[in-house]
This record gives sequence, structure tokens and C-alpha cells, in this order.
Amino acid sequence: MLSLKDVRQYISSLNIATDDNVYMGKLDNKSQKSIGVYSRPSSGPANIAIGGLECTTYDTKPVSLLVHWNKSKDETERAAFELFEKLRSVTSLTIGDTLINYLHLMVPEPQDVGTDDAGVYEYVIWLDFIYERNR
Repeated sequence: MLSLKDVRQYISSLNIATDDNVYMGKLDNKSQKSIGVYSRPSSGPANIAIGGLECTTYDTKPVSLLVHWNKSKDETERAAFELFEKLRSVTSLTIGDTLINYLHLMVPEPQDVGTDDAGVYEYVIWLDFIYERNR
């Protein structure tokens, strides 16, 4: 299983934000220049091979990344695109002991979601980690 904690550690390793500013789940007082890692709901049927789970070789972890940066639209956009480009240019990836076969970026570019209540600009990146199941 690929956990949200594993994904958070991977995003932190990309060095866009400091490790202390990469979080998962809700954080009430988000620091500027931070990235949130969230589970993203998915829909549709489960992917189960003929023969059941023991014959199913991969699974999917849908994730939403929130780039919560600062009050500069330009700097926030640059940080979001830096993260997006790093994800888009991955050539091989193992997170923990889980082999990632495919990163499916679900948006063509980081999505501008405006500002929070404090005027900090935010962008969102949706992606799916397609990973090899540990059977």
C-alpha cells in the first residue's frame, strides 16, 4: 500500500518547500511557502483483475497537492510550476519499498484556486500514483 505519509515524504524530498512546510491532512495555521498533500476522492469501479486481488498487480493513489505560497501571484505560480515540472519529468520512482509505475497528472498545469482568507495565493495539482501492489 502507498500511504499518504509516503507521498508526503516524497513531495518533501523534491525540495520545493522545507520539510517542516510539507504537510498532510488539515493544518489550521498554514505557514506561507508550504505544500499540503491530501487524499483525493475517486469514483468508478475498483480495479481488480480476473482471479481476484492476488492476481491484481497494481493500485492507484489519487492525490491533491495544494501549493500555499505567499501574497505574490508570480512567486506562487513559479513555485507551483516548479513542483509540476519536477513531477512531469520523473523517469523512475520508488517511494519507500513501493515501485511507482506511472504518475498520471490529472491537470494540464497547476490550477489557480485564488487566495485564502489571508490573501495567500494557492495552486492545486491533481495526480494519481499508479503503483505496484505488494502481494
